Amino acid sequence: MQDLRTTKYPRMNRIIILLLVVFTTVLSSCYYDAADLLYPSAGTCDTATNVSYNQTIVPLFQQQCYSCHNNTSTGGGVLMGSYTNDKTIAVNGKLYGSVTHASGYSAMPKGMAKLNNCQLSAIKKWIDAGAPNN
Repeated sequence: MQDLRTTKYPRMNRIIILLLVVFTTVLSSCYYDAADLLYPSAGTCDTATNVSYNQTIVPLFQQQCYSCHNNTSTGGGVLMGSYTNDKTIAVNGKLYGSVTHASGYSAMPKGMAKLNNCQLSAIKKWIDAGAPNN
């Protein structure tokens, strides 16, 4: 004897399955992704206050510059890693020309993305203040 579910109501089974698939698809597409959780900000850019060599510039240079420009590896003949050396390239224009990828300068950091606007702004503000050791 044939099963009544498949012979008497085959169309009904297809409709129920189709409705379940549609319902599941709609329900799963309603998932909400919080953009602030998916793409956390890198922090705020605070260059409105005084930019400090020790608190702002040195950590930036440690992250972006010192691995190639140090006592054991003077990339491009540029030595960094001390206030005196860092100030020298800041005052002579080499630093800002390189990190902004200005014409006539070797783009830095070499082989990496250009520094973001906040980092460039901090460097510029430090240089414009006379590159103080603060």
